[in-house]
Amino acid sequence: MEDCLFCKIAAGEIPSNKLFEDDKLLAFYDIDPQAPVHFLVIPKQHIASAAALTEDDAALLGHIYAVIAQLCKKLGVDESGYRVVTNVGADGGQSVKHLHFHVLAKRSLAWPPG
Repeated sequence: MEDCLFCKIAAGEIPSNKLFEDDKLLAFYDIDPQAPVHFLVIPKQHIASAAALTEDDAALLGHIYAVIAQLCKKLGVDESGYRVVTNVGADGGQSVKHLHFHVLAKRSLAWPPG
């Protein structure tokens, strides 16, 4: 999508502090972190939100969660815990219309959020 911020980041048109990249995904640190560890994982393919996912995206979602687990282990937060969040729509707090997963760790995360 031409005007999508995350598509531009995935294409390398906008710089990011990359944590992981392969042919399907990009993980990078959030520019406004809400926890000592806060990174985003995005598919390189434009998908508007979790509401747009279908059964055909099952392998992509499995890959996303496997990469999140690997990165959390690498960052040493796999045992202390972390939160994975994806927002959908305006009421859900989605500010960029591209599927993305926030991973937050290294602080106590209250429930319910927000």
